[in-house]
Amino acid sequence: MQTVNIRQLKTNPTTALRSAKEDDMVVVMNRDHPQALLVDLDKLDLPDLGSVRVALAVSLFRNGAISAGFAARMACKPLPEMLTLLSSLGIPLTGGNAADAQDDLNAGKQWLAQKA
Repeated sequence: MQTVNIRQLKTNPTTALRSAKEDDMVVVMNRDHPQALLVDLDKLDLPDLGSVRVALAVSLFRNGAISAGFAARMACKPLPEMLTLLSSLGIPLTGGNAADAQDDLNAGKQWLAQKA
């Protein structure tokens, strides 16, 4: 098991991730106190790692941390399939309110009309 302090993690995250992949885990220390663990998902030997990746992607998208495209890549799914999944879970695909969504829809219609 490796340890890394927050400064080292900020400076060179690749080294910490490589250590998590090679070793069992990496303990992230904050002022000599353990604060977090880095664990390579493949090392967890989860029976359905694909579902874990989808759940993480959905959760991060719902919280606004990542885009739908990034969520699709994280979940190893095509974008249309990811959008369908998010929609079926009742997660809004657009940020903002209904007026913003209507403005986006109108802009899309205008763009399509210009292409025709």
